[in-house]
Amino acid sequence: MLIDKAEILTLIPHQGTMCLLDGVTDWDDQSIVCTSSTHRDLDNPLRAQNSLAALHAVEYGAQATAIHGGLRARRAGRKAPAAFLAALKEIKLFTDVLDTVEAPLTIEATRLAGDTAHFIYSFRVSA
Repeated sequence: MLIDKAEILTLIPHQGTMCLLDGVTDWDDQSIVCTSSTHRDLDNPLRAQNSLAALHAVEYGAQATAIHGGLRARRAGRKAPAAFLAALKEIKLFTDVLDTVEAPLTIEATRLAGDTAHFIYSFRVSA
């Protein structure tokens, strides 16, 4: 693991159980690969009605992009600005729920365009 959860917590505003990613296995200026097993946690804050909907994979992707932005900013000697998810496009889900997936999740995000304050990413969550 290149970056563990303790270091992730210094890069993003998500704290406690809301920090869904366990670590970063690879990253460069354009992309990041993260891993997580929190989709199986009974105390996952996104769970509802004893399940974690597949749509919540979007939050895993969003957190990967936030970590990537934090790493890029830190490398440039800055702190990443606060950001929010403004739009989603072309979401494809291949399951209804995430918590029944036995394997750890791999979250890959690629920066497609942007500057320090505005950016566009694609992401993929798989197991």
